[in-house]
Amino acid sequence: MDKSSIKICIVASQFNELIVDSLIKSSIQTLEENGYQSNPEIFKVPGAYELPLAVKNVAEKKKPDGIIALGAIVRGATPHFDYIATETGRGLTKVSLECNIPVGFGVLTCDTMEQAIERSGEGSGNKGIESTEAVLGMIEFLNNL
Repeated sequence: MDKSSIKICIVASQFNELIVDSLIKSSIQTLEENGYQSNPEIFKVPGAYELPLAVKNVAEKKKPDGIIALGAIVRGATPHFDYIATETGRGLTKVSLECNIPVGFGVLTCDTMEQAIERSGEGSGNKGIESTEAVLGMIEFLNNL
């Protein structure tokens, strides 16, 4: 498989932007370290809830080999968190299956901002790295079938 010909797109939430920007940087660095493109197209949407629709449109219109969805949902005082997290995950899974494309779930679902900072920072547990590695693994898997 020619890694230089693999097209990856990133779709990222603007909400909790400092956290998400760190996830984007980690994702790009992971692509570079694994020999893939270092300048993926990046699309930004208002929040995590908008990710599934955006990812679906990027899949259909841009035809990438994989998409990395990045966002950060931090629990608040109301049940709003549960609805957003559930529907975002469900929507991204549905897009992946309907469009037959790997979609990385790099959406943090944290109880506190401190957890979000930890999961977007240096070291293990960074969801930008993990979701990018998952997409790359699935691209390789599908190419080898």
